[in-house]
Amino acid sequence: MDHKNDQTTTTCARCGATREGLPLTWTCSVENGHRRYFCDDCARRHLRSIESRLDSSWW
Repeated sequence: MDHKNDQTTTTCARCGATREGLPLTWTCSVENGHRRYFCDDCARRHLRSIESRLDSSWW
């Protein structure tokens, strides 16, 4: 089975930015049992809220 063609797109849960694959520099948060990914810009902008473990709905 060839997995080279299995491309996924990751979407930022905050701003909607998209990237091919799973960007290594993006932040992943598990909220209510679901993984949510945040791009570099959104993660930087909301770093204190992320570190405080606030759900993204509070930012």
